[in-house]
Amino acid sequence: MQWVLHIDGIFLLLPAYALMLLCHWGPSELENYNETFTDFILLGLFPTSSLGLFLFTLTILIFLMALIGNLCMVLLILLDSQLHTPMYLLLSQLSLIDLICICTTVPKMASGFLFGNKSISFIGCGVQCFFFAMLAGCEGPILMSMAYDRYVAICFPLHYPIRMNRRVCVLMILGSWVMGVVNSCAHTVYVLHIPYCRSRAIDHFYCDIPAMVTLACEDTWIYEYTLFLSTVTFLLFPFIVIVGSYGKVLLAVYRMRTQEGRKKAYSTCSTHLTVVTLYYVPFVFTYLRPKSFRSPAEDKVVSVFYAILTPMLNPVIYSLRNKEVLGALARVAVKFRSTTM
Repeated sequence: MQWVLHIDGIFLLLPAYALMLLCHWGPSELENYNETFTDFILLGLFPTSSLGLFLFTLTILIFLMALIGNLCMVLLILLDSQLHTPMYLLLSQLSLIDLICICTTVPKMASGFLFGNKSISFIGCGVQCFFFAMLAGCEGPILMSMAYDRYVAICFPLHYPIRMNRRVCVLMILGSWVMGVVNSCAHTVYVLHIPYCRSRAIDHFYCDIPAMVTLACEDTWIYEYTLFLSTVTFLLFPFIVIVGSYGKVLLAVYRMRTQEGRKKAYSTCSTHLTVVTLYYVPFVFTYLRPKSFRSPAEDKVVSVFYAILTPMLNPVIYSLRNKEVLGALARVAVKFRSTTM
């Protein structure tokens, strides 16, 4: 299966109000970093206080859990031949997206908090913008492909080997990554070419494109409108396909005669719908709200959910509720023991 694999709520209830207060930076602090700097400044997520240290430690623990969980999922699907099916190959791409996402945002944030190195080079900021926009644009089509896979598997089980064969799966994965890359290149090139004649302090813990656009010294309403349309395209179209697929799946499940078949189908669909909800709700709240209703503090709090918490929860959801994944983990563990003895 090397043809595709190489492409490849424990802490959910954080004290949100305390986090919003900690994330608030006044205008005077923003003006401390003005246009005399050639680099950007990431103001970060937490101030240097005892509560900030506690929340930072909690964030690092979540980061380590997400790192280990997603890395294990990718390796497990790679090593266990019984998981070389379209559903798990698509799941490996989701884990790969989460893995790259947390490595794009958290290490720089941690460095700024621990060592006070809040500056980030112009190129470094562009790299963060590119990877985050690429991953955000790629995840929607991957989730859409997973929904279609379950739709075909449950509604047309006899046609599944034809409709979800190797070629179709490869095209879905490659198409998702290509769309994410093309969309990200367009946005990244724009934010790296607009003039920044105001403060270069980004009120965020990573180089978020909407947060950077607010620092531009030219009118960016046309780009903001384009960003809105791009977000709608990458969120709304996959969401319509996902809702349509699972709507037909639930209807097919309702007509099933066997209780065991219903239970298995409901379990699979509920797992996928949980992951879809974790992806869509924060992005819709952040990027589809009118500009007048947005605030930097709220944007940073919501960003914690889709940039840090969701990558930690996805492998937990798919592993603890999936007997095939747990069985594969046991087989790989036994194989590893036999080779080391």
